[in-house]
Amino acid sequence: MADLFDTGDTAPTVARNRPLADRLRPASLADVIGQEQVLGPDAPLGAMLAAGSLGSLILWGPPGVGKTTIARLLADESELHFVQISAIFTGVPELRKVFDAAKIRRQNGQGTLLFVDEIHRFNKAQQDGFLPHMEDGTILLVGATTENPSFELNAALLSRAQVLVLERLSRADLERLTRRAETELDRALPLTPAARESLHEMADGDGRALLNLIEQVMAWKSDTALDTEALASRLMRRASKYDKSGDEHYNLISALHKSVRGSDPDAALYWLARMLTGGEDPRFLARRITRMAVEDIGLADPQAQSICLHAWEVYERLGSPEGELALAQAVVYLALAPKSNGAYVGYKAAMVLARKTGSEPPPMHILNAPTSLMKDQGYGAGYAYDHDAEDGFSGQNYFPDGVKRPVLYQPVERGFERELKKRRDYFSRLRTQRGG
Repeated sequence: MADLFDTGDTAPTVARNRPLADRLRPASLADVIGQEQVLGPDAPLGAMLAAGSLGSLILWGPPGVGKTTIARLLADESELHFVQISAIFTGVPELRKVFDAAKIRRQNGQGTLLFVDEIHRFNKAQQDGFLPHMEDGTILLVGATTENPSFELNAALLSRAQVLVLERLSRADLERLTRRAETELDRALPLTPAARESLHEMADGDGRALLNLIEQVMAWKSDTALDTEALASRLMRRASKYDKSGDEHYNLISALHKSVRGSDPDAALYWLARMLTGGEDPRFLARRITRMAVEDIGLADPQAQSICLHAWEVYERLGSPEGELALAQAVVYLALAPKSNGAYVGYKAAMVLARKTGSEPPPMHILNAPTSLMKDQGYGAGYAYDHDAEDGFSGQNYFPDGVKRPVLYQPVERGFERELKKRRDYFSRLRTQRGG
């Protein structure tokens, strides 16, 4: 499997029937397209190689950005024997053979760079199996993963390897790769400039996918440059990278939530659409949208929760795609609603105080006394019935006797909470006046 690269004039002559991605495999790390944040002279890998102190690595990034290629070239430049396995097809017996062969190599003075593709697919026990061989120098581990290592890899393994983040290719990177392919094939892409841009968009930051698309386009017989419409009719547009249980799932729901919190309806609609087109379950989105109303709008607009619940109900009744419009309307409403997390912050503060004060009992005057024994013990003694007060407010203390009265709920000067703040301040003044 090849990724993305630029070999320039140093590319060897290869058989024409080899896949384009394989024909463009880079000869050195300097030829890899993109990933300057990792491969540059002052970047982690550049510094390691310059110092001659390459350590175990986890390469984290989307498909088609050079993980396999970089691992292979690291072995070449470090003069290590390259071994590649996939966590999908490798079990404990195969791993044992790999480690045994690496030990023999080490005894003969040859180090081993073990590249593990999809390393997150190994379970905890299998991941732990790498540790002793990493520690005694039998292998230098380079793992590749498309999933967040902090969620998928053991802490012990992560503590012995540096995580390097590889990024999806930029439009400029994809253009460089396209020019390199045209040079290799000795022919320009039969596309208009707009169609060329559309082809890059279809690749979605994946260099390997771009080369596969280029091979398809170059196989067409066309005397004129194809426009965007003609290109779209001949190529199936690649589905956007979206794993409903993976890292992109959490990244996009975070983007949607923060766009709503930031009062940006356009961005919120965009991220909602991204998730829906990626195949996200609208019921999950309905649940998260309702959570946004509770957490970020709160009592600044109490109607927001009802709108979200109604949108959820409309989706359940209509289904897709019509019901998704109700979710979109709820998202727009939330984005433009006044924001307050006053109740949310107050609730969290109350939980902290509850854990801190433990089993402190309520004050005696607000305890019920259904039996004579309880009355004799002072239950309910001195309780002031609020409806008997002139303005329906007694001002009594309702916290435990040993707990200093805190201020947990602090409404903001926005939306309906502006009115709630007036009410809270009014009762606070009365309570002070009456010594509550």
